[in-house]
Amino acid sequence: MIGILLRHLDRFRYDQRGAVLIEMTLITPLMLILAGGVFEFGNLIHEKLLMEAGLSDASRFAARCNSQLYTQAGLAAINCADIAANIAVFGNAAGTGSARVGGWQKSNVTVTIAAAGSCHDAVVAGVAQYRSTTAQVCIVRAAGTLAYSGVGMLSIIGLGPITLNGSHEERLIRF
Repeated sequence: MIGILLRHLDRFRYDQRGAVLIEMTLITPLMLILAGGVFEFGNLIHEKLLMEAGLSDASRFAARCNSQLYTQAGLAAINCADIAANIAVFGNAAGTGSARVGGWQKSNVTVTIAAAGSCHDAVVAGVAQYRSTTAQVCIVRAAGTLAYSGVGMLSIIGLGPITLNGSHEERLIRF
């Protein structure tokens, strides 16, 4: 009985048929998980870059926006921070269309124009800290958050929801 079993095992050990199928069966799940992880990470980076581009556009607009010019010209006053938030999320001043990133809302963006503590002396103790024709240099800051929903690969490895944060600062210019 044992001799018959050993002969069958020897024959099975030297038989090469089906070896590739076994190897493929072992490797395929790992390769699919790795490919899905690469796709998830690429998607996360793409959304982060879109968010940062919007914040950069918003702070650039807010740094140059001057609502006083509108009122002095007899036009209706504008809210520079509100328009900058529209630019960050939607890519246009009106705030119409779809968001740059799915799920990103205007309420997740904060635009601060020359807030208390954001203005710095251009010259301190005789040393120029900033190149400026004014005594102080003020900063405009656009910051935002985005709850990354992704494609679901992160939940497989037990990672919870990820919140992407971004900000961009520009020097206040105001024409």
